[in-house]
Amino acid sequence: MPKGSTEAARTLAAKLNHLFNTVRPRQGGEYTHEEVAAALRDSGGPTISATYVWQLRKGLRDNPTKRHLEALAGFFGVPPAYFFDEEAAERIDAELELLIALRDASVRQIALRASGLSPKSLNAITEMVERVRELEGLPDATKGA
Repeated sequence: MPKGSTEAARTLAAKLNHLFNTVRPRQGGEYTHEEVAAALRDSGGPTISATYVWQLRKGLRDNPTKRHLEALAGFFGVPPAYFFDEEAAERIDAELELLIALRDASVRQIALRASGLSPKSLNAITEMVERVRELEGLPDATKGA
């Protein structure tokens, strides 16, 4: 990793943006910077302004305190390791991708209907889905993004 903080700031900004894009309120839209700042304040967490949250997302600020990152992680329901440990971040991102997929009612219905099937049947369904993805020109979902 480069000596300066630019690379770290981009990584932090990318992770924070991913959380904003993925973890949503029930109504569906992305949380606003104001909502996040107010929620942290209301929960007794460290004081953080909406402007500061925006600056972190844009990579304009790159040195938040550990308490700020812990509070942001808590708000989005991820462990603080998401910001500090790349391996943990990759695992959590995979779980967040599943969350995104399950927002789709059709995907959720397939998952619910497959519940309880034998491993052999689940394997067959997985193979069918991968074949259809291939026919539709979609990327191989098993190889990551």
